[in-house]
Amino acid sequence: MDDSFTIHDLPASERPRERLQAKGADRVSSAELLAILIGRGIPGRSVITIANELISRFRGVQGLGDATIEQLSAIRGVGLAKASQIKAAFELGRRRDLEREGTKESITNPAILAQIIRKGIREKAKEHFKLVLLNTRNKILDISTISVGTLNASLVHPREVYKDALAHSASSIILAHNHPSDDPDPSDDDIALTRRLAEAGRLMGIEVLDHIIVTKKGYTSFKERGLL
Repeated sequence: MDDSFTIHDLPASERPRERLQAKGADRVSSAELLAILIGRGIPGRSVITIANELISRFRGVQGLGDATIEQLSAIRGVGLAKASQIKAAFELGRRRDLEREGTKESITNPAILAQIIRKGIREKAKEHFKLVLLNTRNKILDISTISVGTLNASLVHPREVYKDALAHSASSIILAHNHPSDDPDPSDDDIALTRRLAEAGRLMGIEVLDHIIVTKKGYTSFKERGLL
């Protein structure tokens, strides 16, 4: 498509926003949805051109959702503001799915939670430490990312963990992180950190119910192994 093309060169009935309003969101393409989200192009580059490049560069919607703000903003015509809008939209979608799955039933065994957690972090190249906040019925209130990188006490501090727990009035918490190596066994640092956080939780009256290590093919539960 010619980069000099603009959205206003299209007939009104073919413009993404008008098509969504007339046909419904499920009847427009991913590039059109993205164009609506971005809003406008830049001189010499239409919003449609930018949207199509994003879809192509990140190999589809899944890759686009996994891209960082820095990676998105590197595309000419995106910038930090539009990259932030894209990340916000994907995060809202993720939280919608979380509410749909996490509030259906209480988290009664590690397999249920591992399945939910795995969707978001199993393909990550770095370790992502997640905090799962539960209410008195063991239903998920929220899942937040506490740190990214090799798991150790300097990256995951009790004050960061329990700040989120207190803000959401969580009754209990579950810790979770991925092992990009696909080795499900906890390291010495994993065990030491878990015990440190559990002790802090006892002092604050917020129980650590489990720590789950997620890999592409399975999971390890500290509680099932008697490590917690």
